[in-house]
Amino acid sequence: MTSTTEITDLQTLQGQLRLKILSLYNQAHAGHIGCSLSCVDLMIATLVLRKREQDTFLLSKGHAAASLYVCLNHLGEISDEVLATYYLNGTTLPAHPAPNKHKGIPFATGSLGHGLPIGSGIAQAGKLTGDDSRVFVLMSDGETNEGTTWEAAHFAIQHELDNLIVLVDKNGLQGFGQTADVLGDTASVQTWNAIGFETAVVDGHNVAEVLSTIDRLTATPNGKPKLIIAKTVKGKGVSYMENRLEWHYLPMTETQYEQAKDDVNERYLALTTVQE
Repeated sequence: MTSTTEITDLQTLQGQLRLKILSLYNQAHAGHIGCSLSCVDLMIATLVLRKREQDTFLLSKGHAAASLYVCLNHLGEISDEVLATYYLNGTTLPAHPAPNKHKGIPFATGSLGHGLPIGSGIAQAGKLTGDDSRVFVLMSDGETNEGTTWEAAHFAIQHELDNLIVLVDKNGLQGFGQTADVLGDTASVQTWNAIGFETAVVDGHNVAEVLSTIDRLTATPNGKPKLIIAKTVKGKGVSYMENRLEWHYLPMTETQYEQAKDDVNERYLALTTVQE
């Protein structure tokens, strides 16, 4: 069970990383803010708190690159000086992750549907070499529309890749509408369970719940790849962005940036400030 102190520490980290994300997008005057805010808590659980040295983490929904960058900065893999170059000419931190520049970014992502195939291949390699590595793949729910996702899923089932942990950021929105209205609910837990994954549904903003679910699913090898459907909110933490499709694309004005910071401070950091 997670203690009150641990929950407070997690909440503080959720707020701090959101403020960093907002700062990056504000300085770059760039979009894809809502996408990063919906999945950063899943990255805290996986990349920050559960990934071991021998494990691999892949952000398949590469348009949420800012959330990846701030997590790697928190871990010390990206310096503050490099983080400040986000989106600038010559940066190693472009709008979508680029490979071979930082240890925590082994592959380019952003053209959706590639993360799970790559992750399945890495997981199979781990099985063939007999090591105890795990592969975490963070996908969007819209990405489950992709044919390559389903090919990789069946590959993972066929090869009993129980060292593969897939997290689906199910915020219900994709580029031009509600995900359920585009090709139906392809991020349905029933569908993934039926084809052979071991599945779970979590609150994707409850880091403690995501952690306990990962630990439960990976406790005992059983030959089944894992899939966690994380129910999330696009733009989580900023009142005017939450569940709003336009924040898949829009940059913030300076006034909106100040409001976003106020929202995050009030929701995540006010309680910890009082307790201190």
